[in-house]
Amino acid sequence: MRNHSQDSELTPAWQQLTAHAKKSSNLLLRDLVAQDGRFEEFSRELDGLCVDFSRCLATAETLEHLQALAIECNLSEQVAAMCAGEISNTTEKRAALHTALRGTATEMPGVAEQVSVELEKFLAYADSVREGEIVAASGQRFRTVINIGIGGSDLGPRLVARALAGPDEPVQVKFVSGVDGIELAQVLANANPADTLFIVCSKTFMTLETCVNALAAREWLVAGGNEKSVAAQFVAISTNDQAMDEFGIAAERRFRIWDWVGGRYSVWSAVGLAAAIAIGSRQFRAFLAGAKTMDEHFLSAPFVENIPMLLGLLGIWQQNFLDAEASVVLPYDQRLENLPDYLQQLFMESQGKLTTAAGDAAIQPTGKALWGASGSHAQHSFAQWLHQGSANVVVDYVGVVRGPDVQVEQGRMLALANMVAQAEILVAGNTADTQLEPHKNQPGNRPSIMLLLQELDAHSLGMLLALYEHRVFVQAVIWGINPFDQWGVELGKQRASQYADALLNGQGDRLPGIGRRILDWGES
Repeated sequence: MRNHSQDSELTPAWQQLTAHAKKSSNLLLRDLVAQDGRFEEFSRELDGLCVDFSRCLATAETLEHLQALAIECNLSEQVAAMCAGEISNTTEKRAALHTALRGTATEMPGVAEQVSVELEKFLAYADSVREGEIVAASGQRFRTVINIGIGGSDLGPRLVARALAGPDEPVQVKFVSGVDGIELAQVLANANPADTLFIVCSKTFMTLETCVNALAAREWLVAGGNEKSVAAQFVAISTNDQAMDEFGIAAERRFRIWDWVGGRYSVWSAVGLAAAIAIGSRQFRAFLAGAKTMDEHFLSAPFVENIPMLLGLLGIWQQNFLDAEASVVLPYDQRLENLPDYLQQLFMESQGKLTTAAGDAAIQPTGKALWGASGSHAQHSFAQWLHQGSANVVVDYVGVVRGPDVQVEQGRMLALANMVAQAEILVAGNTADTQLEPHKNQPGNRPSIMLLLQELDAHSLGMLLALYEHRVFVQAVIWGINPFDQWGVELGKQRASQYADALLNGQGDRLPGIGRRILDWGES
């Protein structure tokens, strides 16, 4: 990627946006939203997804300046280059071809064939587990699948399985990530060694949390059966054949991941095996197809219709010109309760950068905090902070119109009513009672974006996640940062390994400050 962080600040479009932001300082959202045709002008639709950005502090002139910025930063060319397989991860000198995992065309030789072969392999395995054709060492069909991974090896598959798996699936899929052993113990308490399959998901097969949990699961399985159970009841997604040999992973139960796929972009690969077992190959293919639909839209749609470009550049506008401090994601569908956690990694690991791809200090603030929760919970916990707190925050509301039959009559419409009400209150506020009761004052003028799905199915979920991926990339191009490395994470892993060695060998003095107290209390 070219360095655009310094370039973009010097472009005419950036200077025009700076001046435009000063002129826009007195804009009131309630006035913008009340304009005739506002929704039609500031919303876009694609294949059952409606994106409403009419509640952003932006005008038609804002979009014109943002389009100029995109042109001056060669955004469309950068998008095409990434998808073609050019080096996008500059610090590791790698391509970033997560788009190829869902069949989006690439010019990188051999990639499409590799992806196709591996896709057919892990989806065939997933269906064989679901249908009872592949069985445990006991001869019993698998009833429980436990995915052991962390970060991208956990958050993506966990989200997809939670969002799309029905109540009557033939296999129950569970997820374990925490290194303290508590989550694993809770999952194993309701599992049977005679019908449990483990998926170890780690590109290096060396990630501390994953290795610790995998070894503990292996001991549990062997204690409940015999050593031969390991080959029948463990599969792995990794590139480390030596480590898989030592662990006992059978050759036919190994699935491939490539160095041009980052962890937080890997759910589309064999890393999604647990999700594929949870939902079946047909749905998983639809999930990939939904992402490909968004990829092709991103690659070909003109700026004025291009949803990822519009939302990504509006994010630049909100952060770098209107001083937004954080993003909050509120899905009003309980099946999407894991979406904020997934997006937290996607955005904050990708955009948490102090330097440009060229190694220079980033001039503009890059990335902002992202967090959230299911909308219903948020209304009774931190929505008060959104409405009357002093922070400058942008909210993404995610809603689903059609859903499964549930016990709560009209529950879906009630959820959507709450979602729209929350967004409208952020816009309009409440100043009517301020003379008598100032504590009821809500200033309003707080922006939000609404992403409405006609229904939550595999295709629409694929579109939604790909949309967020592309928003990250758009902003990275403008800031000139590399969204595909994570050196801060790597340093944390190295230091944790050193400290773990010290604590496990009773050398608390090798840790600063509190290390001695950890050992004292641990021994008492």
